[in-house]
Amino acid sequence: MKRSRTTPRILAALALVTSLFAPSAATASAAGSAQQSSPAHRFQVPATVVLDGYRLALTRELVRVGLPSLQAPLADLRKQADAALTAGPWSVTDKPQLPPSGDKHDYLSQAPYWWPTQPATAANPWGCPYVQRDGVRNPAIDDITDHAERGEMFNAVYDLTLAWYYTGDAAYAQRAALDLRTWFVDPATRMNPSLDYTQFIPCAVSGRGIGIIDFSQQFTDILDAVALLNTGAPGWSAADQAGMTTWNKQFLGWLQTSKNASDEAASTNNHGSFFDMQEAALALATGQPALARSIVVTAQTKRLNVQIAANGGLPLELARTRSFHYSTFDLVALTRLAMIGKHVGVDLWHYATPTGGTLFKAVDFVVPAATGQAAWTYPELQFQAFAADDVVHAAADAGDRTARAAVSHLPTPPGGDIWLLRPAPEQLDPISGS
Repeated sequence: MKRSRTTPRILAALALVTSLFAPSAATASAAGSAQQSSPAHRFQVPATVVLDGYRLALTRELVRVGLPSLQAPLADLRKQADAALTAGPWSVTDKPQLPPSGDKHDYLSQAPYWWPTQPATAANPWGCPYVQRDGVRNPAIDDITDHAERGEMFNAVYDLTLAWYYTGDAAYAQRAALDLRTWFVDPATRMNPSLDYTQFIPCAVSGRGIGIIDFSQQFTDILDAVALLNTGAPGWSAADQAGMTTWNKQFLGWLQTSKNASDEAASTNNHGSFFDMQEAALALATGQPALARSIVVTAQTKRLNVQIAANGGLPLELARTRSFHYSTFDLVALTRLAMIGKHVGVDLWHYATPTGGTLFKAVDFVVPAATGQAAWTYPELQFQAFAADDVVHAAADAGDRTARAAVSHLPTPPGGDIWLLRPAPEQLDPISGS
């Protein structure tokens, strides 16, 4: 009996929301980031840059009518958001160290895979010189708090905002707003919109372009969270929205003009993928869809042609000591970039390289190991199959048959599978660094 009562409600909600939110392909392409329904409707579609705003709005209505398949993901999301209610807020001014600029508002982080070769002494407090040990994380980098706090803040804001969007619980939105204001807007605690001192190497360099990935690996989560809050979240003001827009524009300007950014843009591996993904998302978020489209189109030849082999393998990542981790890591960037491309009318999924490689093939390459059907035969210091879950979900949603068949065989990641509520790829295994 319960099923007979619930099903008509779900079908009615699906029909209603589809009629309100489902634009034609031409309309969606032309709209770019301006994804907002007619004022005549009480529904507002968030102007997200990676996530599909129409899909989120539809999913929210299905959550509200009690679609059974969404209840477990919602419980997992709320558990994460509940923990974030009492964490933070965080600020770059928390760190005890001063960056080379002398300004605590500048973000500072240390290269994760570089290690001292000498004991620390009064004359040589860092134990210089440093040498690289690829894939082996130096725990001393945690003495500088910006990197860890940035990650905690990104995760908290995303979880809190999504939880508010689906439940309407004001406490979630208010806490997300506080976290964002503290890190990006409040003059006393805000971060300067630049990354001049990321992943420095003691006694060698004060900052590196390679360190931009500290932000680019997840900053699109913040952009999408802000888009959700902009739909009318309690505790999120017009001044907050204006402050974030200003910060984003300044940060995009820094990415387009600084030497560190130029160095990172020239990277051919996952660093280059994440740089493009972040720049395109920022362009879309700041009202520059033509720039976003240009970045995605250029990535077809600049990234996919260089990175994806004919069989779908990613040779630049397969050469690493953590080859599965970095293959899935790069795929997070490329699949997110494909989702940005959808907002601006570029189909990155079906683009074929001169050798026949495609983004679908690149995801299919990791499927056997992700589902346990075959062993991963490349170097990997810490194999974790669930790292591929989200990119497989993304490819399945985009129409890849191999990925669709694999979804039911994927292991459950820590914290549960919340793809249905957050349908954009995340790196689900711990990220060590670059």
